Amino acid sequence: MDTRIIRIFDTTLRDGEQTPGVTLNAAEKLEIAQTLAKLRVDIIEAGFPAASPGDFAAVSEIAAKVRGPVIAGLARTSSKDIDAAVNALKKAERPRIHTFIATSDIHLQYKLKMTRDEVLAAAQDAVRHARKFVDDVEFSAEDASRSDRDYLCRVFTAAIAAGATTINIPDTVGYTTPDEFGALIRYIREHVPNIDQAVVSVHCHNDLGMAVANSLAAVLNGAGQVECTVNGLGERAGNAAMEEIIMALHTRPEYYRAATGIDTSHIYRASRLVSVLSGIAVQPNKAVVGDNAFAHESGIHQHGVLNNALTYEIMRPETIGLNRNALILGKLSGRHALEERLKTLGYDLEPERINEIFVKFKELADRKKMVFDRDIEALVAEKASAMPEWFRLVNHHVVSGNQTTATAMVRIETDRGFTEQAACGDGPVDAAFKAIEKAVGFPICLKDYQIKAVTSGEDALGEATVWLEQDGRVISGRGLSTDIIEASARAYVGAINKLIATCGHPAAGDMAAGGE
Repeated sequence: MDTRIIRIFDTTLRDGEQTPGVTLNAAEKLEIAQTLAKLRVDIIEAGFPAASPGDFAAVSEIAAKVRGPVIAGLARTSSKDIDAAVNALKKAERPRIHTFIATSDIHLQYKLKMTRDEVLAAAQDAVRHARKFVDDVEFSAEDASRSDRDYLCRVFTAAIAAGATTINIPDTVGYTTPDEFGALIRYIREHVPNIDQAVVSVHCHNDLGMAVANSLAAVLNGAGQVECTVNGLGERAGNAAMEEIIMALHTRPEYYRAATGIDTSHIYRASRLVSVLSGIAVQPNKAVVGDNAFAHESGIHQHGVLNNALTYEIMRPETIGLNRNALILGKLSGRHALEERLKTLGYDLEPERINEIFVKFKELADRKKMVFDRDIEALVAEKASAMPEWFRLVNHHVVSGNQTTATAMVRIETDRGFTEQAACGDGPVDAAFKAIEKAVGFPICLKDYQIKAVTSGEDALGEATVWLEQDGRVISGRGLSTDIIEASARAYVGAINKLIATCGHPAAGDMAAGGE
């Protein structure tokens, strides 16, 4: 049986960041990119350099520091976009320019206001321009699944002739079905005369819940690259989930006759990291990486799994880096035990970082009887998302009851001193948020708030996430504590700091200071 190797093109840092409410800073993007490199993805789409100075800087940093995968930058079919991508990728070990233009008649008429011939010429010119700088050029026909097939083949033929080494066939709006999409891939492979000179790629969205199924149908029909995101992040209903595609190929090699070069043992950690940094929780019943993916409630299922896991599990949790026999640590556990546990969980951290996490671990162990793997993962992720802190929560005090108006007092530290403020609210969390808003000295728009337990038990570590909105941008912040009020307050302050770092809020230049 001949097994083809499918290239995994990860676009979590580009298309994934377009998820409503997700904003990643350069340090967070680098952290994710380094984890993707450990996963051994083939291509990392680091961003859209022409979109903003921040995106340009993030792509540049990833290009300079991440080795192994191809680093791609997205560009429209304009010389300005392509030049920006070229400059951002200057230090990349293996750079790729990914240029795109829409090819469906609805996009040509209502968005581009261009003729078919004009779009074809733009595609050719863009690929030629990109090939002046790099040998690896990908061309995407946006909304390919709703484009005229013969015209699509004309565009791909021209793009390959101009120097494209990968042609991408996106289902941009998640419109197609597996049978249709598989037939489209087959048609393109049969009707583009120079198709053997390029890799056929697909990029599927999940609007009808078929992104993964459509991607796998494409693989069955000859696609050699799949574009996807960790946890299926992306615009609207998201993209094809990388972990699902990888494990489908890993679990059913005899059916797909295809494999990847992915190190699957890093899948679970990548999922958790992206979830934490993006602020988008993974649903419990999510395939492969959800909390319930390897859980068995039914007595019949439990009996079968205990006798032989294959009775109800088609994948082993260890395959994705999830340890079934989790070692529990406590307040008497030392640094060595924590360090060994981190290694078992797949973390390769510098001694300084381990020391920082150990301090947090001891603080947590003093408040909990048992510290679980999920607690440790949460502590690591909390350090990974660290950023400059204009405001720091020193302490808080809350009084609340069902017949008492909730009141909160907070003490906030800045580089210029301390300030204390109190406020009343509709419950303890609302009161704490209002006191913090008074302390920082400028209005804050709270868009959403969530709280969940990281593990089970009455002393579980609480994970709070808040989303703030400023000038149309939504920023998330996260806090951890066994006290859910403290976790919520830390998440709120963290989101404010991220808001300033991301949006350049004027309060950054005139922060509240006071008292002492």
